[in-house]
Amino acid sequence: MPPDWPRGRTASGRPADQRLASPVEPAPDDTDAAVTVRPVMENRAPSGRPLSDPGVVDRLGADLRAAGYSADGVTALLGDSAHRALGRGELAPALRATRDRSRLATLTRLFLLGAAEDEPVVRRVLPRTGVADALAQGVLERDGGRLRAALDIRPYGADAEEFLLVSDLDSDTRPGPVRRDHVLGVGAASITLARAVIREPVDRALDIGTGCGVQSLHLASHAGSVVATDTNPRALALAAATARLNGQQWDLREGSMYEPVAGEAFDLIVCNPPFVIGAGEMRFSYRDSGLAGDGLCQALVEGIRPYLRPGGTGHLLANWIVREDTDWRERVGEWVARTGCDAWVVQREMADPAEYVGLWLTDAGEDGKSAGADAERAVTLAQNWLDYFAAERVKGIGMGTITLRRNDSGSPSVTLDELTGAGEDVTGAEAAGFLRRRAWTEQRTDAQLLASRLALCPAVILEQRSLLGHEGWTTVLRMIRRQGGPGATLQLDQWGQSLLAGCSGTVPLQVLVDLLATAHGLSPEALAAAVLPSIRVAVIRGLLEPA
Repeated sequence: MPPDWPRGRTASGRPADQRLASPVEPAPDDTDAAVTVRPVMENRAPSGRPLSDPGVVDRLGADLRAAGYSADGVTALLGDSAHRALGRGELAPALRATRDRSRLATLTRLFLLGAAEDEPVVRRVLPRTGVADALAQGVLERDGGRLRAALDIRPYGADAEEFLLVSDLDSDTRPGPVRRDHVLGVGAASITLARAVIREPVDRALDIGTGCGVQSLHLASHAGSVVATDTNPRALALAAATARLNGQQWDLREGSMYEPVAGEAFDLIVCNPPFVIGAGEMRFSYRDSGLAGDGLCQALVEGIRPYLRPGGTGHLLANWIVREDTDWRERVGEWVARTGCDAWVVQREMADPAEYVGLWLTDAGEDGKSAGADAERAVTLAQNWLDYFAAERVKGIGMGTITLRRNDSGSPSVTLDELTGAGEDVTGAEAAGFLRRRAWTEQRTDAQLLASRLALCPAVILEQRSLLGHEGWTTVLRMIRRQGGPGATLQLDQWGQSLLAGCSGTVPLQVLVDLLATAHGLSPEALAAAVLPSIRVAVIRGLLEPA
């Protein structure tokens, strides 16, 4: 399974769960498969933007697929060693593996490795597209007497399908600061969000901040219609090309946050916004919102409810400020409380301010490390950014996912978790299960819960720690863990351990409580009162399952 293709800092990102299928055929010349017609956004990229000619997009897709330019094809071409090196951002082994200049090798060198190639070689690998149209449409550019890619066009395998993604070249492929309207490609953040989305059939889905269209590609597999928005016209142009290359139809609209969909509602909203926290300066559209601090993420969360249909779900990636002498849950908890929606917020990481600034300056090519870069300006940018954090008393920047569900109950349920361990990533299946199990548990009184038949999940393991004393080993910690479940742990006492061991789904919980109480001379009522809070947690976390 090919990993997330590296793009600068995203080379260390978690890979997608990728399974590949047959290539998608290019859209016929007499149909427009990019987007549906709307007055807000025409169904092709605006003239003057890259890949604005649908015919060129179709011919380019045909050339790429004819050469076997796919995730599987490129992986096989490079071999395991070069492929792993590429995942680390090391290009030399991949360049060496593609020296034969076959059609697939040349396309890989152009669009994945950023190499310049002789024009006759490029003409041979793009016979349908043609060099003249590729230059005119911003696919290629001249580099002295040679040609090089002006766009990043890469294969992406996910959701049992094979896709082609169009974005801008990152600062590793093209040294120096990226464009102000730079369009980010697939990376750690976009894959994290794609994995976290609940993949159930829906009527209408909204992708806010679509960029090159990664989330919309996934949404199209289970949504009747997809609306994708962005403030960056260049992003919408490249998203239109991505959609057409993959034979999909999206309704592309320009605008900020919820403005392009005023008065509308959706079953599913996903958002990978420009969440980078700073003083509000707008330098790069893919990372900077123009709002100071975490104002954009706050506005997106607090404003989501009217745009969700009853029962609708929202998934957002976000960064948030964590100030000195505060808990991150206070700030984000206030955001989600104002929505009136059920919520599951997971903080996966808290970044040190200096590390955060260094990460994003490097990502945009502003770190002053490339040849000819302005090192003094890089220092000034970093110092000004850190001065802002100091003035705001920022001790760290929280990063995570926010899942919201509109239930109109008047008493929304909110859970705020800090899950930083390996293997605790939030997936769509885990999010759906968490929301379902929490609702099931909250709908049941203690008496109803005791009357339920519960079974221990087969993936649960018991971990114990003991200390050696004068009388032998004494157990000091008992914990059950559901392998692969985020936050799926529960510390137990001896009564809880014994009770859960009997949960096979064959008898009501009350029977097990009575048996345990009788065996140890305890009051069944007192034992039930002691264990039921842990039982509720165990069900919510998927450790116990209703039979």
